[in-house]
Amino acid sequence: MTTATAPSQTPLTAVDRCDRCGAQAYLRVSLESGGELLFCAHHAREHGDKLREIAAHVHDETNRLADTPAAEAEA
Repeated sequence: MTTATAPSQTPLTAVDRCDRCGAQAYLRVSLESGGELLFCAHHAREHGDKLREIAAHVHDETNRLADTPAAEAEA
């Protein structure tokens, strides 16, 4: 029997760590084989082209690094 599972769409959090260096992960790669890899933005850029070749699905949140928090209103 073959069971297909949907790629994880769960947002990455500070608990998710890069498999290469342990920094916060911003990229989740679901592999054809069923495994999953997590990468920080640095390693996602470094290995991105190769990862996309072997990935079944890529969940990329590196755009969160460019977001700036809204300024708090001064009283």
